[in-house]
Amino acid sequence: MNIKQAKQEIANTLKAYLAKDALGNYLIPPVRQRPVLLMGPPGIGKTQIMEQIAAENGVGLVAYTITHHTRQSAIGLPFIEKRTYGGEAFSVTEYTMSEILASVYRLMERTGLREGILFLDEINCVSETLAPMMLQFLQCKTFGNQRLPEGWLIVAAGNPPEYNKSVRDFDVVTLDRVKRIDVAEDFAVWKEYACRKGIHGAVISYLDIKKENFYRIETTVDGLQFATARGWEDLSELLCAYETLGLRADREVVEQYIQLPRIAKDFANYLELYYKYQKTYHVDDILRGQWQNITMLELREAPFDEKLSVMGLVLSRLAEAARETRRQDALTTALHAALTDFKAKLPEAEPQAVLAQLVWQRQEKLKQAREAGRLDKESRDLAQREINALEDYRQRLQQEDISAPAEAMDAVRSWFGGEVEKRGALGSGTGVQFDSAFRFLEETFGQSQELVIFVTEVTAGYDTSWFVENFGCDAYFRHNKELLFDDTRHRIREEIAAARAAEREEKNHE
Repeated sequence: MNIKQAKQEIANTLKAYLAKDALGNYLIPPVRQRPVLLMGPPGIGKTQIMEQIAAENGVGLVAYTITHHTRQSAIGLPFIEKRTYGGEAFSVTEYTMSEILASVYRLMERTGLREGILFLDEINCVSETLAPMMLQFLQCKTFGNQRLPEGWLIVAAGNPPEYNKSVRDFDVVTLDRVKRIDVAEDFAVWKEYACRKGIHGAVISYLDIKKENFYRIETTVDGLQFATARGWEDLSELLCAYETLGLRADREVVEQYIQLPRIAKDFANYLELYYKYQKTYHVDDILRGQWQNITMLELREAPFDEKLSVMGLVLSRLAEAARETRRQDALTTALHAALTDFKAKLPEAEPQAVLAQLVWQRQEKLKQAREAGRLDKESRDLAQREINALEDYRQRLQQEDISAPAEAMDAVRSWFGGEVEKRGALGSGTGVQFDSAFRFLEETFGQSQELVIFVTEVTAGYDTSWFVENFGCDAYFRHNKELLFDDTRHRIREEIAAARAAEREEKNHE
Protein backbone atom coordinates (compact mmCIF):
# COMPACT_ATOMS: atom_id res chain seq x y z
CA MET A 1 0.00 0.00 0.00
CA ASN A 2 1.06 3.63 -0.28
CA ILE A 3 2.03 5.83 2.66
CA LYS A 4 -1.39 7.51 2.81
CA GLN A 5 -3.14 4.16 3.09
CA ALA A 6 -0.60 3.04 5.69
CA LYS A 7 -1.28 6.17 7.73
CA GLN A 8 -5.02 5.49 7.72
CA GLU A 9 -4.51 1.84 8.67
CA ILE A 10 -2.24 2.74 11.60
CA ALA A 11 -4.73 5.40 12.74
CA ASN A 12 -7.52 2.82 12.59
CA THR A 13 -5.37 0.38 14.56
CA LEU A 14 -4.73 3.01 17.22
CA LYS A 15 -8.47 3.73 17.55
CA ALA A 16 -9.27 0.02 17.79
CA TYR A 17 -6.62 -0.55 20.47
CA LEU A 18 -7.80 2.43 22.55
CA ALA A 19 -11.52 1.61 22.27
CA LYS A 20 -13.16 0.40 25.50
CA ASP A 21 -16.37 -1.36 26.37
CA ALA A 22 -19.09 -0.15 28.76
CA LEU A 23 -17.07 -1.44 31.75
CA GLY A 24 -13.96 0.49 30.78
CA ASN A 25 -12.01 -2.51 29.51
CA TYR A 26 -10.18 -2.44 26.19
CA LEU A 27 -12.20 -4.04 23.37
CA ILE A 28 -8.97 -5.71 22.25
CA PRO A 29 -7.09 -7.01 25.32
CA PRO A 30 -3.57 -5.54 25.59
CA VAL A 31 -2.06 -8.99 25.09
CA ARG A 32 -3.74 -9.12 21.66
CA GLN A 33 -2.74 -5.60 20.67
CA ARG A 34 -0.02 -6.48 18.21
CA PRO A 35 2.75 -3.97 17.51
CA VAL A 36 2.67 -2.56 13.99
CA LEU A 37 5.67 -3.44 11.83
CA LEU A 38 5.91 -0.84 9.07
CA MET A 39 8.25 -1.99 6.31
CA GLY A 40 9.17 0.20 3.36
CA PRO A 41 11.95 2.00 1.46
CA PRO A 42 13.87 4.77 3.24
CA GLY A 43 12.79 8.37 2.92
CA ILE A 44 9.12 7.89 2.00
CA GLY A 45 7.63 9.54 5.09
CA LYS A 46 7.25 6.84 7.74
CA THR A 47 8.29 9.19 10.56
CA GLN A 48 6.12 12.07 9.29
CA ILE A 49 2.93 10.01 9.34
CA MET A 50 3.58 9.09 12.98
CA GLU A 51 3.63 12.80 13.88
CA GLN A 52 0.45 13.37 11.89
CA ILE A 53 -1.39 10.42 13.48
CA ALA A 54 -0.45 11.54 17.00
CA ALA A 55 -1.56 15.12 16.32
CA GLU A 56 -4.82 14.14 14.63
CA ASN A 57 -5.79 11.67 17.37
CA GLY A 58 -4.72 13.73 20.38
CA VAL A 59 -2.21 11.23 21.74
CA GLY A 60 1.45 11.45 22.67
CA LEU A 61 4.40 10.42 20.51
CA VAL A 62 7.78 9.12 21.62
CA ALA A 63 10.11 8.41 18.70
CA TYR A 64 13.51 6.74 18.68
CA THR A 65 15.92 5.61 16.00
CA ILE A 66 16.77 2.33 17.63
CA THR A 67 20.21 1.98 16.01
CA HIS A 68 21.38 4.83 18.25
CA HIS A 69 20.87 2.64 21.31
CA THR A 70 23.03 0.12 23.11
CA ARG A 71 21.79 -2.87 25.07
CA GLN A 72 22.24 -0.92 28.30
CA SER A 73 20.22 2.15 27.25
CA ALA A 74 17.41 0.00 25.85
CA ILE A 75 17.05 -2.58 28.60
CA GLY A 76 18.53 -0.64 31.52
CA LEU A 77 21.55 -1.30 33.74
CA PRO A 78 21.72 -4.40 35.97
CA PHE A 79 21.92 -4.16 39.75
CA ILE A 80 21.85 -6.70 42.56
CA GLU A 81 18.72 -6.91 44.72
CA LYS A 82 18.28 -9.06 47.85
CA ARG A 83 15.24 -11.35 47.78
CA THR A 84 13.98 -13.97 50.21
CA TYR A 85 12.46 -17.19 48.90
CA GLY A 86 11.31 -19.95 51.23
CA GLY A 87 13.04 -18.32 54.14
CA GLU A 88 16.39 -18.21 52.34
CA ALA A 89 18.04 -14.98 51.05
CA PHE A 90 19.18 -14.75 47.45
CA SER A 91 20.97 -12.12 45.34
CA VAL A 92 18.85 -11.39 42.27
CA THR A 93 19.74 -9.35 39.18
CA GLU A 94 17.27 -6.53 38.50
CA TYR A 95 17.39 -3.77 35.91
CA THR A 96 16.99 -0.04 36.04
CA MET A 97 14.23 1.35 33.80
CA SER A 98 14.93 1.44 30.09
CA GLU A 99 15.68 4.89 28.70
CA ILE A 100 12.99 4.30 26.09
CA LEU A 101 10.29 3.37 28.61
CA ALA A 102 11.39 6.19 30.91
CA SER A 103 10.78 8.62 28.04
CA VAL A 104 7.22 7.33 27.76
CA TYR A 105 6.58 7.89 31.47
CA ARG A 106 8.20 11.35 31.37
CA LEU A 107 5.95 12.39 28.50
CA MET A 108 2.90 11.14 30.41
CA GLU A 109 3.91 13.18 33.46
CA ARG A 110 4.70 16.37 31.52
CA THR A 111 1.63 16.37 29.30
CA GLY A 112 -0.99 14.42 31.22
CA LEU A 113 -1.52 12.22 28.16
CA ARG A 114 -2.04 8.58 29.17
CA GLU A 115 -2.12 7.13 25.66
CA GLY A 116 0.19 7.42 22.70
CA ILE A 117 2.50 5.90 20.10
CA LEU A 118 6.00 4.57 20.72
CA PHE A 119 7.75 4.73 17.35
CA LEU A 120 10.96 2.75 16.90
CA ASP A 121 12.68 3.37 13.57
CA GLU A 122 15.22 1.09 11.87
CA ILE A 123 14.04 -1.80 14.03
CA ASN A 124 15.70 -4.43 11.85
CA CYS A 125 19.12 -2.76 11.87
CA VAL A 126 19.95 -3.12 15.57
CA SER A 127 23.25 -4.49 16.79
CA GLU A 128 23.74 -8.17 17.49
CA THR A 129 23.69 -7.62 21.25
CA LEU A 130 20.48 -5.54 21.12
CA ALA A 131 18.57 -7.73 18.66
CA PRO A 132 17.27 -10.27 21.24
CA MET A 133 16.01 -7.45 23.47
CA MET A 134 14.12 -5.81 20.61
CA LEU A 135 12.54 -9.11 19.60
CA GLN A 136 11.49 -9.63 23.20
CA PHE A 137 9.99 -6.14 23.25
CA LEU A 138 7.96 -6.74 20.09
CA GLN A 139 6.74 -10.05 21.46
CA CYS A 140 6.10 -9.13 25.11
CA LYS A 141 6.19 -5.29 25.22
CA THR A 142 8.83 -5.44 27.97
CA PHE A 143 12.43 -4.37 28.39
CA GLY A 144 13.92 -6.51 31.12
CA ASN A 145 11.32 -6.54 33.90
CA GLN A 146 9.73 -3.22 32.83
CA ARG A 147 6.56 -3.15 30.74
CA LEU A 148 5.23 -0.51 28.35
CA PRO A 149 2.15 1.15 29.89
CA GLU A 150 -1.27 0.15 28.58
CA GLY A 151 -2.75 2.52 26.02
CA TRP A 152 0.47 2.79 24.02
CA LEU A 153 0.74 1.49 20.48
CA ILE A 154 4.13 0.22 19.36
CA VAL A 155 4.99 1.07 15.76
CA ALA A 156 8.31 -0.29 14.55
CA ALA A 157 9.63 0.71 11.14
CA GLY A 158 12.29 -0.91 9.03
CA ASN A 159 13.75 -1.05 5.54
CA PRO A 160 13.68 -4.16 3.32
CA PRO A 161 17.08 -5.85 2.84
CA GLU A 162 17.48 -4.55 -0.73
CA TYR A 163 17.88 -1.04 0.72
CA ASN A 164 20.15 -1.82 3.66
CA LYS A 165 22.82 -4.50 3.93
CA SER A 166 22.77 -4.50 7.74
CA VAL A 167 19.13 -5.51 8.17
CA ARG A 168 18.17 -8.60 10.12
CA ASP A 169 15.40 -10.99 9.23
CA PHE A 170 12.67 -11.51 11.79
CA ASP A 171 11.88 -15.06 12.79
CA VAL A 172 8.41 -16.58 12.46
CA VAL A 173 7.81 -16.31 16.21
CA THR A 174 8.23 -12.53 16.07
CA LEU A 175 6.38 -12.02 12.78
CA ASP A 176 3.44 -13.99 14.17
CA ARG A 177 3.12 -11.42 16.95
CA VAL A 178 3.13 -8.22 14.90
CA LYS A 179 0.77 -6.54 12.46
CA ARG A 180 2.89 -6.11 9.35
CA ILE A 181 2.22 -3.30 6.88
CA ASP A 182 4.30 -3.09 3.71
CA VAL A 183 4.43 0.35 2.12
CA ALA A 184 5.78 1.46 -1.25
CA GLU A 185 6.61 4.84 -2.78
CA ASP A 186 3.80 6.56 -4.70
CA PHE A 187 4.36 9.90 -6.42
CA ALA A 188 0.66 10.80 -6.65
CA VAL A 189 0.28 10.47 -2.87
CA TRP A 190 3.52 12.34 -2.23
CA LYS A 191 2.44 15.14 -4.56
CA GLU A 192 -0.74 15.61 -2.52
CA TYR A 193 1.41 15.87 0.60
CA ALA A 194 3.89 18.17 -1.18
CA CYS A 195 1.16 20.62 -2.19
CA ARG A 196 -0.12 20.61 1.39
CA LYS A 197 3.36 21.30 2.78
CA GLY A 198 4.26 23.98 0.25
CA ILE A 199 7.10 22.08 -1.41
CA HIS A 200 9.02 24.29 -3.87
CA GLY A 201 7.22 24.68 -7.20
CA ALA A 202 10.30 23.64 -9.20
CA VAL A 203 10.42 20.29 -7.41
CA ILE A 204 6.72 19.58 -7.95
CA SER A 205 6.64 20.65 -11.60
CA TYR A 206 9.87 18.78 -12.40
CA LEU A 207 8.61 15.54 -10.87
CA ASP A 208 5.28 16.01 -12.63
CA ILE A 209 7.22 15.84 -15.89
CA LYS A 210 9.80 13.25 -14.76
CA LYS A 211 7.79 11.02 -12.41
CA GLU A 212 10.29 8.21 -12.91
CA ASN A 213 12.89 10.31 -11.05
CA PHE A 214 10.82 10.69 -7.89
CA TYR A 215 12.22 7.64 -6.14
CA ARG A 216 15.14 5.63 -7.44
CA ILE A 217 17.85 3.57 -5.78
CA GLU A 218 20.56 2.15 -8.03
CA THR A 219 23.60 0.02 -7.30
CA THR A 220 26.61 1.20 -9.32
CA VAL A 221 30.37 0.64 -9.32
CA ASP A 222 30.54 3.75 -7.14
CA GLY A 223 28.10 2.29 -4.61
CA LEU A 224 24.46 3.06 -3.93
CA GLN A 225 23.05 6.14 -5.65
CA PHE A 226 19.57 7.36 -4.86
CA ALA A 227 16.83 9.94 -5.06
CA THR A 228 14.18 9.75 -2.34
CA ALA A 229 11.10 11.62 -1.19
CA ARG A 230 13.03 12.82 1.86
CA GLY A 231 15.78 14.14 -0.39
CA TRP A 232 13.33 16.13 -2.53
CA GLU A 233 11.61 17.62 0.53
CA ASP A 234 14.88 18.63 2.19
CA LEU A 235 16.12 20.11 -1.09
CA SER A 236 12.89 22.10 -1.32
CA GLU A 237 13.51 23.59 2.13
CA LEU A 238 16.99 24.65 1.03
CA LEU A 239 15.74 26.18 -2.23
CA CYS A 240 13.15 28.25 -0.37
CA ALA A 241 15.78 29.44 2.11
CA TYR A 242 18.24 30.24 -0.68
CA GLU A 243 15.64 32.31 -2.54
CA THR A 244 14.92 34.27 0.64
CA LEU A 245 18.65 34.99 0.95
CA GLY A 246 19.09 35.79 -2.75
CA LEU A 247 21.23 32.69 -3.37
CA ARG A 248 21.11 30.10 -6.16
CA ALA A 249 21.55 26.34 -5.85
CA ASP A 250 23.82 24.82 -8.51
CA ARG A 251 24.32 21.21 -9.52
CA GLU A 252 26.80 20.51 -6.71
CA VAL A 253 24.26 21.71 -4.14
CA VAL A 254 21.50 19.60 -5.68
CA GLU A 255 23.76 16.52 -5.57
CA GLN A 256 24.11 16.96 -1.82
CA TYR A 257 20.43 16.00 -1.52
CA ILE A 258 19.65 14.04 -4.69
CA GLN A 259 22.49 11.56 -4.57
CA LEU A 260 21.99 10.10 -8.01
CA PRO A 261 24.16 12.24 -10.31
CA ARG A 262 22.10 11.74 -13.45
CA ILE A 263 18.89 12.96 -11.78
CA ALA A 264 20.69 15.72 -9.87
CA LYS A 265 22.14 17.07 -13.11
CA ASP A 266 18.78 16.87 -14.85
CA PHE A 267 17.01 18.72 -12.04
CA ALA A 268 19.75 21.35 -11.78
CA ASN A 269 19.31 22.07 -15.50
CA TYR A 270 15.55 22.21 -15.07
CA LEU A 271 15.92 24.58 -12.11
CA GLU A 272 17.86 27.00 -14.29
CA LEU A 273 15.10 26.86 -16.90
CA TYR A 274 12.49 27.29 -14.16
CA TYR A 275 14.08 30.57 -13.06
CA LYS A 276 14.57 31.57 -16.69
CA TYR A 277 10.88 31.00 -17.51
CA GLN A 278 9.96 33.07 -14.46
CA LYS A 279 11.70 36.06 -16.04
CA THR A 280 10.99 35.29 -19.69
CA TYR A 281 7.25 34.96 -19.20
CA HIS A 282 6.99 37.63 -16.49
CA VAL A 283 4.87 35.46 -14.20
CA ASP A 284 4.37 38.25 -11.66
CA ASP A 285 2.99 40.50 -14.40
CA ILE A 286 0.64 37.74 -15.54
CA LEU A 287 -0.80 37.43 -12.04
CA ARG A 288 -1.30 41.19 -11.92
CA GLY A 289 -3.24 40.96 -15.18
CA GLN A 290 -0.51 42.72 -17.18
CA TRP A 291 0.96 40.73 -20.04
CA GLN A 292 2.07 41.36 -23.61
CA ASN A 293 0.78 39.57 -26.69
CA ILE A 294 4.31 38.36 -27.36
CA THR A 295 4.22 36.45 -24.07
CA MET A 296 1.09 34.57 -25.15
CA LEU A 297 2.53 33.84 -28.58
CA GLU A 298 5.81 32.54 -27.15
CA LEU A 299 4.03 30.23 -24.71
CA ARG A 300 1.54 29.05 -27.33
CA GLU A 301 4.43 27.94 -29.59
CA ALA A 302 6.60 26.55 -26.79
CA PRO A 303 7.31 22.80 -26.34
CA PHE A 304 4.82 20.99 -24.12
CA ASP A 305 7.31 20.54 -21.27
CA GLU A 306 7.93 24.30 -21.28
CA LYS A 307 4.19 24.95 -21.13
CA LEU A 308 3.91 22.62 -18.13
CA SER A 309 6.80 24.40 -16.41
CA VAL A 310 5.24 27.84 -16.90
CA MET A 311 1.89 26.59 -15.64
CA GLY A 312 3.77 25.09 -12.69
CA LEU A 313 5.23 28.52 -11.97
CA VAL A 314 1.78 30.11 -12.10
CA LEU A 315 0.29 27.40 -9.88
CA SER A 316 3.13 27.75 -7.40
CA ARG A 317 2.55 31.49 -7.05
CA LEU A 318 -1.22 30.97 -6.72
CA ALA A 319 -0.62 28.34 -4.04
CA GLU A 320 1.67 30.71 -2.11
CA ALA A 321 -0.93 33.49 -2.20
CA ALA A 322 -3.73 31.10 -1.26
CA ARG A 323 -1.62 29.66 1.57
CA GLU A 324 -0.98 33.10 3.03
CA THR A 325 -4.71 33.84 2.86
CA ARG A 326 -5.57 30.52 4.50
CA ARG A 327 -3.13 31.10 7.35
CA GLN A 328 -4.48 34.59 7.94
CA ASP A 329 -7.98 33.12 7.93
CA ALA A 330 -6.89 30.56 10.53
CA LEU A 331 -5.38 33.34 12.66
CA THR A 332 -8.56 35.44 12.60
CA THR A 333 -10.61 32.35 13.51
CA ALA A 334 -8.32 31.56 16.46
CA LEU A 335 -8.29 35.19 17.64
CA HIS A 336 -12.08 35.43 17.36
CA ALA A 337 -12.39 32.43 19.71
CA ALA A 338 -9.85 33.97 22.11
CA LEU A 339 -11.62 37.32 22.16
CA THR A 340 -14.93 35.60 22.84
CA ASP A 341 -13.27 34.19 25.98
CA PHE A 342 -11.83 37.63 26.71
CA LYS A 343 -15.28 39.21 26.60
CA ALA A 344 -16.79 36.51 28.82
CA LYS A 345 -14.08 36.90 31.50
CA LEU A 346 -13.95 40.70 31.53
CA PRO A 347 -16.39 41.09 34.45
CA GLU A 348 -14.19 38.82 36.58
CA ALA A 349 -10.78 40.51 36.23
CA GLU A 350 -8.81 43.44 34.83
CA PRO A 351 -8.57 43.40 30.99
CA GLN A 352 -4.77 43.14 31.02
CA ALA A 353 -4.91 40.24 33.47
CA VAL A 354 -7.47 38.41 31.32
CA LEU A 355 -5.27 38.77 28.24
CA ALA A 356 -2.23 37.67 30.23
CA GLN A 357 -4.14 34.56 31.30
CA LEU A 358 -5.16 33.82 27.70
CA VAL A 359 -1.54 34.17 26.59
CA TRP A 360 -0.36 31.85 29.36
CA GLN A 361 -2.98 29.22 28.50
CA ARG A 362 -1.93 29.18 24.87
CA GLN A 363 1.75 29.07 25.75
CA GLU A 364 1.10 26.04 27.96
CA LYS A 365 -0.91 24.36 25.22
CA LEU A 366 1.90 25.00 22.75
CA LYS A 367 4.46 23.64 25.20
CA GLN A 368 2.40 20.52 25.81
CA ALA A 369 1.97 19.87 22.09
CA ARG A 370 5.72 20.28 21.58
CA GLU A 371 6.54 17.91 24.44
CA ALA A 372 3.99 15.39 23.20
CA GLY A 373 5.81 15.27 19.87
CA ARG A 374 2.77 16.22 17.83
CA LEU A 375 3.50 19.78 16.75
CA ASP A 376 3.94 20.42 13.04
CA LYS A 377 5.42 23.64 11.68
CA GLU A 378 2.13 25.17 10.56
CA SER A 379 0.37 24.51 13.89
CA ARG A 380 3.37 25.93 15.74
CA ASP A 381 3.43 29.06 13.59
CA LEU A 382 -0.31 29.63 14.04
CA ALA A 383 -0.05 29.22 17.80
CA GLN A 384 2.90 31.62 18.00
CA ARG A 385 1.12 34.23 15.88
CA GLU A 386 -1.98 34.01 18.06
CA ILE A 387 0.12 34.38 21.22
CA ASN A 388 1.99 37.33 19.74
CA ALA A 389 -1.26 39.06 18.76
CA LEU A 390 -2.81 38.62 22.21
CA GLU A 391 0.36 39.81 23.92
CA ASP A 392 0.40 42.82 21.60
CA TYR A 393 -3.18 43.66 22.63
CA ARG A 394 -2.19 43.39 26.30
CA GLN A 395 0.79 45.70 25.87
CA ARG A 396 -1.32 48.24 23.98
CA LEU A 397 -3.87 48.30 26.79
CA GLN A 398 -1.04 48.88 29.22
CA GLN A 399 0.61 51.60 27.13
CA GLU A 400 -2.67 53.44 26.58
CA ASP A 401 -3.69 52.91 30.22
CA ILE A 402 -7.04 51.35 29.34
CA SER A 403 -8.58 49.49 32.28
CA ALA A 404 -12.36 49.94 31.92
CA PRO A 405 -13.89 46.69 30.56
CA ALA A 406 -16.10 48.36 27.92
CA GLU A 407 -13.32 50.60 26.68
CA ALA A 408 -10.86 47.68 26.63
CA MET A 409 -13.30 45.54 24.66
CA ASP A 410 -13.80 48.29 22.09
CA ALA A 411 -10.04 48.79 21.74
CA VAL A 412 -9.29 45.09 21.33
CA ARG A 413 -12.17 44.71 18.88
CA SER A 414 -10.76 47.50 16.71
CA TRP A 415 -7.26 45.96 16.73
CA PHE A 416 -8.74 42.60 15.84
CA GLY A 417 -10.56 44.36 13.01
CA GLY A 418 -7.16 45.04 11.49
CA GLU A 419 -6.54 41.28 11.22
CA VAL A 420 -9.96 40.82 9.61
CA GLU A 421 -9.19 43.57 7.10
CA LYS A 422 -5.86 41.93 6.32
CA ARG A 423 -7.69 38.66 5.65
CA GLY A 424 -10.05 40.46 3.29
CA ALA A 425 -7.21 42.23 1.48
CA LEU A 426 -5.30 38.97 1.04
CA GLY A 427 -8.43 37.25 -0.24
CA SER A 428 -9.13 40.05 -2.74
CA GLY A 429 -5.54 40.15 -3.94
CA THR A 430 -5.39 36.37 -4.35
CA GLY A 431 -8.72 36.46 -6.19
CA VAL A 432 -7.24 38.93 -8.70
CA GLN A 433 -4.33 36.56 -9.26
CA PHE A 434 -6.66 33.61 -9.89
CA ASP A 435 -8.77 35.62 -12.34
CA SER A 436 -5.68 36.92 -14.13
CA ALA A 437 -4.17 33.46 -14.43
CA PHE A 438 -7.34 32.02 -15.95
CA ARG A 439 -7.71 34.93 -18.40
CA PHE A 440 -4.10 34.59 -19.51
CA LEU A 441 -4.40 30.85 -20.11
CA GLU A 442 -7.76 31.24 -21.86
CA GLU A 443 -6.34 33.83 -24.23
CA THR A 444 -3.20 31.77 -24.77
CA PHE A 445 -4.58 28.26 -25.17
CA GLY A 446 -8.36 28.54 -25.51
CA GLN A 447 -10.26 25.37 -24.58
CA SER A 448 -7.27 23.06 -24.72
CA GLN A 449 -5.63 20.25 -22.77
CA GLU A 450 -3.37 22.81 -21.07
CA LEU A 451 -6.38 24.48 -19.48
CA VAL A 452 -7.75 21.08 -18.45
CA ILE A 453 -4.44 20.31 -16.73
CA PHE A 454 -4.46 23.70 -15.01
CA VAL A 455 -8.01 23.29 -13.65
CA THR A 456 -7.16 19.77 -12.48
CA GLU A 457 -4.08 21.02 -10.63
CA VAL A 458 -6.03 23.83 -8.96
CA THR A 459 -8.53 21.22 -7.79
CA ALA A 460 -5.80 18.91 -6.50
CA GLY A 461 -3.82 21.63 -4.71
CA TYR A 462 -4.60 21.89 -1.01
CA ASP A 463 -4.30 25.67 -0.75
CA THR A 464 -5.71 26.51 -4.19
CA SER A 465 -8.76 24.30 -3.69
CA TRP A 466 -9.26 25.79 -0.21
CA PHE A 467 -9.21 29.28 -1.64
CA VAL A 468 -11.70 28.49 -4.41
CA GLU A 469 -14.02 26.84 -1.90
CA ASN A 470 -13.90 29.75 0.55
CA PHE A 471 -13.50 32.79 -1.71
CA GLY A 472 -14.79 31.54 -5.03
CA CYS A 473 -13.47 31.93 -8.58
CA ASP A 474 -15.96 32.25 -11.44
CA ALA A 475 -13.50 31.13 -14.10
CA TYR A 476 -12.61 28.01 -12.15
CA PHE A 477 -16.25 27.03 -11.61
CA ARG A 478 -17.03 27.65 -15.27
CA HIS A 479 -14.21 25.46 -16.54
CA ASN A 480 -14.75 22.82 -13.88
CA LYS A 481 -18.41 22.56 -14.86
CA GLU A 482 -17.39 22.12 -18.48
CA LEU A 483 -14.95 19.38 -17.46
CA LEU A 484 -17.65 17.59 -15.46
CA PHE A 485 -20.01 17.88 -18.44
CA ASP A 486 -17.36 16.44 -20.75
CA ASP A 487 -16.67 13.59 -18.30
CA THR A 488 -20.38 12.81 -18.04
CA ARG A 489 -20.79 12.90 -21.82
CA HIS A 490 -17.76 10.63 -22.23
CA ARG A 491 -19.12 8.17 -19.66
CA ILE A 492 -22.56 8.07 -21.30
CA ARG A 493 -20.96 7.41 -24.67
CA GLU A 494 -18.95 4.55 -23.18
CA GLU A 495 -22.09 3.08 -21.61
CA ILE A 496 -23.99 3.31 -24.92
CA ALA A 497 -21.08 1.70 -26.76
CA ALA A 498 -20.90 -1.10 -24.19
CA ALA A 499 -24.68 -1.70 -24.44
CA ARG A 500 -24.50 -1.89 -28.22
CA ALA A 501 -21.58 -4.29 -28.04
CA ALA A 502 -23.58 -6.50 -25.66
CA GLU A 503 -26.54 -6.46 -28.04
CA ARG A 504 -24.32 -7.49 -30.96
CA GLU A 505 -22.80 -10.27 -28.86
CA GLU A 506 -26.25 -11.52 -27.92
CA LYS A 507 -27.40 -11.55 -31.56
CA ASN A 508 -24.27 -13.46 -32.58
CA HIS A 509 -25.08 -16.14 -30.01
CA GLU A 510 -28.65 -16.39 -31.37
